[in-house]
Amino acid sequence: MTKTRYAQRGVSAGKEEVHKAVDKISKGLFPKSFCKITKDFLTNSKSKCNIIHSDGSGTKSIIAYLYFKETGDASVFKGISQDSIVMNIDDLLCVGAVDNILMSNTVNRNAKNFTGKALANLILGSEEFLEKLRSYKVGVYSGGGETADVGDITGTVAVDSCAVAIMDKSKVITGDKIVAGLSIVGLASFGKAKYEDFENSGIGSNGLTSARHDILSKYYAKKYPETFDKNIDKKYVYCGPYKFEDKLPNSSMTIAQAILSPTRTYAPVIAKILKTNRNMVKGLVHCSGGGQTKCLRFGNNVHFVKDNMFTPPPVFAAIQKASKTTLKEMYEVYNMGHRMEVFCKDSDSKKIIKIAESFGIDAKIIGHTEKSKRKDGKNHLTIKTQAQTLEYAPRD
Repeated sequence: MTKTRYAQRGVSAGKEEVHKAVDKISKGLFPKSFCKITKDFLTNSKSKCNIIHSDGSGTKSIIAYLYFKETGDASVFKGISQDSIVMNIDDLLCVGAVDNILMSNTVNRNAKNFTGKALANLILGSEEFLEKLRSYKVGVYSGGGETADVGDITGTVAVDSCAVAIMDKSKVITGDKIVAGLSIVGLASFGKAKYEDFENSGIGSNGLTSARHDILSKYYAKKYPETFDKNIDKKYVYCGPYKFEDKLPNSSMTIAQAILSPTRTYAPVIAKILKTNRNMVKGLVHCSGGGQTKCLRFGNNVHFVKDNMFTPPPVFAAIQKASKTTLKEMYEVYNMGHRMEVFCKDSDSKKIIKIAESFGIDAKIIGHTEKSKRKDGKNHLTIKTQAQTLEYAPRD
């Protein structure tokens, strides 16, 4: 994958035009926070605030659709409902919201292709996942949702969610405490957490347009033309070497298991950290859109140094080999091994790591923060891997 290949598929990796538009809008009560925080319009409490957040499973739902069509196994959509919820919940974690969260789901489908059986698994999957989160003391509840039959818009299915939360202003993680002199603890995206049923490849829900087309073979393009935009040059459509049943190199997983691994939530871990050691947390960053460069949008006058990263799990090596993506771009698109970062004093890092490990999640100090070395004082990022040192500047 190159940025040209990404653009050819109708995707903007950096979403510069989106940020330009959004940056002109009010940033709310705490401008440096991970999510926009507004005054409490819901109860008019002066001591509380509101958060509303929308996201979804993206094109990962199309991979599930392909798998369902090939195998008849509709339970695959339980994972897609989790993907959509986690992409909201784990962003809310970054402002400290772990209670009083209400979720609503929206499913846009082509009813001819996406059957009632598949829809039932999406709905059931959402309810089961929210119940599991509550069992780990994360206060999130279902507020219903909407299913729209929009065959003219989608040939398959799109799964999105919206989360609304009320919390005390005094408990908001404002983001302005991400400064020089902190340790960065990374929580692994791969392996098997105690609250997960299966091993996780670490794929998450970002970069799946590339993963789908660069990993999967032309077989799927010929058999399921409803799963891609007809305006895309055919050389960029399902141009990979694998089918679902193939083994992922250097792994016990199949390709299907790897690219359909439900996005891991860190909610049980972060909820425990915040409820027992809230003052230790100076900042939280969910490495979703933008991959390992997401941190650049938070804090002021910071040089982020990530020099002790996890070895990227096999799914990312397979994507890079198939797509011929540069290592620099891989870290901009994918989480590459950890998807949640906790910024804290070095003396507190062991406590945070111990809590993560108590849930079966690998964690370690993956880097630190320094004062920006740029003349303009803007944030910048250095990632040091065994292969090379990668430098990232902020997008203007």
